[in-house]
Amino acid sequence: MKRNLNDLLYFVTVAREKSFTRAAARLGVTQPALSQAISALEERMQIRLLTRTTRSVSPTVAGERLLLTIGNRIDEIEAELDMLTEMRDKPAGTVRITCGPNVLHSTLLPKLTPLLRQYPDITLEFDANHGFRDIVTDRFDAGVRLGDTIDKDMIAVPIGPELRMAAVATPEYFTRYPLPETPHDLTQHACINQRMVRSGGLYVWDFDQDGGDLNVRVSGQLIFNTSEHIVAAALAGLGIAFLPEEEFGNHIEEGRLIRVLEQWCRPFPGYYLYYPSRKQPSPAFSLVVDALRVSRKRRPASRSPQG
Repeated sequence: MKRNLNDLLYFVTVAREKSFTRAAARLGVTQPALSQAISALEERMQIRLLTRTTRSVSPTVAGERLLLTIGNRIDEIEAELDMLTEMRDKPAGTVRITCGPNVLHSTLLPKLTPLLRQYPDITLEFDANHGFRDIVTDRFDAGVRLGDTIDKDMIAVPIGPELRMAAVATPEYFTRYPLPETPHDLTQHACINQRMVRSGGLYVWDFDQDGGDLNVRVSGQLIFNTSEHIVAAALAGLGIAFLPEEEFGNHIEEGRLIRVLEQWCRPFPGYYLYYPSRKQPSPAFSLVVDALRVSRKRRPASRSPQG
């Protein structure tokens, strides 16, 4: 029986995306055409491969078996096709990276802009979010995280300097409350809390005490899970914020925010590009890694926000 290999690719994409809408967008086809192709595949095989509801799509037992059988093989074919770009005068292809919005703006775009101008056949796709994506399952080429949050089985490449945490509030706030002299004084202040995406708990503010950790649980009227809203709340005079210093931009230097407890904040590993070990990275991906890489020594890690 003659097989339509496009239908198999369509099935793998829908099964992985768990959505006809997202799969159609990724494949560049219409949703009705995609649904018709999957139905035709099921009819030819005389077995249901996907369970469809109004809210979700998931593989059946037979669909899971087919996905495991052909999914990796399709990935291998795509990888081999990407390798053919080595035979071209200029590298080409798409590199997908998941990262936080701030590091995308402050580091990735400035460093990769010259690369895009030099290699017009390279396409970069960024997934900017505050959560942790599984780069293998979600088929990203790489991700960006703070160095002390990366799994040990990943290759990690430093792309920026070490960072330090900063506790800040507005000058107006400190006309109403005294400057904290030690981290323990924060328990008497209105602090802006952060809900961690991965654990779901509140971030425990972590300081350095004679080379050791000093953890302080703070309280206040505001809790956010995104850094930009924490910065905005601090600028509005609503309390003390605690984030990596780069999150505050020029607000400290230009006096809109006052930094306190600076002597209690030690450096920690900054941002790293991470990706699984691969035997033959594409030329485009190798160029991206080289453009982002910086050389620096890695100091002992301290806990830093992971949201």
